[in-house]
Amino acid sequence: MLAALLFIAVCFLAFANGANDNFKGVASLHGSGTCGYGKALTWATATTLAGSVAALFAAQALLAKFSGKGLVPAALVTSPHFVLAVALGAGGTVLLAARLGFPISTTHGLIGALVGAGMTAGGPVNFGQLGSAFVLPLLLSPLLAVCVGATLYVVFRFARLRLGVTKEMCVCAGVEEHVIALPQPGGVFAAQMLPALSITVDNPSACSQRYAGRVLGVNARALLDGLHFLSAGAVSFARGLNDTPKIAALLLAAAALDMRWGLLAVAGAMALGGVLGARRVAETMSHKLTSMNPGQGFAANLSTALLVTTASLHGLPVSTTHVSVGSLLGMGAVTRQTHWRPVLGVLASWVVTLPCAALLAVGAGWLLAHTFSQ
Repeated sequence: MLAALLFIAVCFLAFANGANDNFKGVASLHGSGTCGYGKALTWATATTLAGSVAALFAAQALLAKFSGKGLVPAALVTSPHFVLAVALGAGGTVLLAARLGFPISTTHGLIGALVGAGMTAGGPVNFGQLGSAFVLPLLLSPLLAVCVGATLYVVFRFARLRLGVTKEMCVCAGVEEHVIALPQPGGVFAAQMLPALSITVDNPSACSQRYAGRVLGVNARALLDGLHFLSAGAVSFARGLNDTPKIAALLLAAAALDMRWGLLAVAGAMALGGVLGARRVAETMSHKLTSMNPGQGFAANLSTALLVTTASLHGLPVSTTHVSVGSLLGMGAVTRQTHWRPVLGVLASWVVTLPCAALLAVGAGWLLAHTFSQ
């Protein structure tokens, strides 16, 4: 029975991860108007699933790191009660954030839950290991992402200008009703609705910014859209590669399931969570953090994909969320389009993530201890 509960809890965490993280790689596609929500979600789900399958072969270092070995005593790592408390604490935190529309880090949630569950079980927590192996990469990765995102955008903008690719705006024409006061006999006026021609130029809510020109004989807009989709897919692939072993490690630590079956179960639950619960975080990532056009979104996506893939292959537990948001902010800082109020809300949610996950894991650990001791 305990093994079944553990499997359900880990799948719950994977579902929450999908709901909160699935859209982060394709947010720029939707936010820049390159494609609609449904198409972006389908692309994110397919490429994330591909990354999860690739984790079977390419992410063994993260499997070992997120089992908790070295952070808490070895006896706890193999305890189903401990692993169950970690999964419930992290899953509850990530799903709550997804429902509220805050893009937080599942990595942070897992670390907080590992610490909380470890302290509840009475085992000493290795805070030195916590700082060097987990906290340091998590703190440095968003700062690095801001720098890389800003740099790539500046480089691509310079290359665009050198290649002679220019921007063009559509002109939106239509008819609006205006109230006009018409004089009447006797010195009075009567209000009357009359149609009037309306023309809007360079209005982001009404016009679509496009690129004009050709690069190596290829239409610039078509080339950019293709590269943008590829970069978004690369980010989602990297997220699947990075997040799947972190979550599956909980099943493997307690020897609840074979490695390959555990990774596949986690991958399926992540995909389902992304399809069913990504809408609110999608709105935050696509429209609330910064305005962007397709070229700017492509620069942010490419920097995210490079950083997360590199971290995954070297076993560094960076957060796809932190890197993705950092890349968007780096690009937004250069273009001066960052919306700082919602950004500050997201940063505050990052601060709360670790203690919230720790507290939920403490509560889950206490409840499990009292339930199974009777």
